[in-house]
Amino acid sequence: MSETPSPASPRQTLTFLRERLAAEGIRPKNDLGQNFLIDINLLNMLADTAAVGPDDICLEVGTGTGSLTALLADRAAAVISVEVDPRMHRLAAGLLGNRPQVRLLLHDALQGKNRLHPGLLEALEQVRAEHPDKRLKLVANLPYHVATPLIGNLLALDRPPQTFTATLQREVAERLVARPGTRDYGALSVWVQSQGKAAIRRILPPQVFWPRPKVFSAIVHIEFRPALRARIPDLPSFHRFVRDLFLHRRKLLRAELAAVSGRRLEKAAVDRILADADLNPLCRAEELDVEDLIRLFSCFRAALQSCPPGSHTVDDAASSRLR
Repeated sequence: MSETPSPASPRQTLTFLRERLAAEGIRPKNDLGQNFLIDINLLNMLADTAAVGPDDICLEVGTGTGSLTALLADRAAAVISVEVDPRMHRLAAGLLGNRPQVRLLLHDALQGKNRLHPGLLEALEQVRAEHPDKRLKLVANLPYHVATPLIGNLLALDRPPQTFTATLQREVAERLVARPGTRDYGALSVWVQSQGKAAIRRILPPQVFWPRPKVFSAIVHIEFRPALRARIPDLPSFHRFVRDLFLHRRKLLRAELAAVSGRRLEKAAVDRILADADLNPLCRAEELDVEDLIRLFSCFRAALQSCPPGSHTVDDAASSRLR
């Protein structure tokens, strides 16, 4: 007996969305970032930019009606799609039908701001175990409010996605690719660029979504580079260090570095760190490129680790954060 073919992919046009959601009594929720991409060519562009193929596992956050999910399922070895809205989850499950390569999850992708949901992590491990030779890729029309913490937390994984291809709010996209000394350059820029190469592939006007958001969006593509990550001696501590350093981005580096150390390193110790890192103590964090910050972190971490037991130069909490 032949297998039952998968249903045709739902075409996420404006007419389709309005009629289908009306039939189900569903109205999009702004607080969940439910702005559906209604340009079919742009949905295909997402999958094409990610170069999705049979050697890939795709992670999608924001299943919606399942239009992108189905498109990815037609190309990839497996798809994990996460949806927080039970109404949309039921709708997508009905439209997608029986697709054994698709795993639909009903929960938030995040558990708080700084952690991925355990259910998502468990699903990732299970699917990776089933497909040990496949590559993980994030491909999604991301809800605006989860984009930044989601990308940040995925990059913190021991095995992050090989690529991230997603629609984001334009302002967030510009932060990902920002250069030192610019308004958009900050901790997120450094975190992403310290581990990969990010590029904006296309700017999207509000009218390609329904309901229309009040801002422009962008398709962003990030390639994770293990060789870049390998330069960082302690990834979690580097993440905290950069976030702390950019809390007061315009503060002079000498003063900010002392503040990050808790009770403050002695002035001479701070000056030695800056000299070892070959940095001007009168510059600011926002002026440092990724290489500068990795070098500074390595010197700062070494200085903290060399503090003798019982030293009160740095408080215990600050020291433990950077081990």
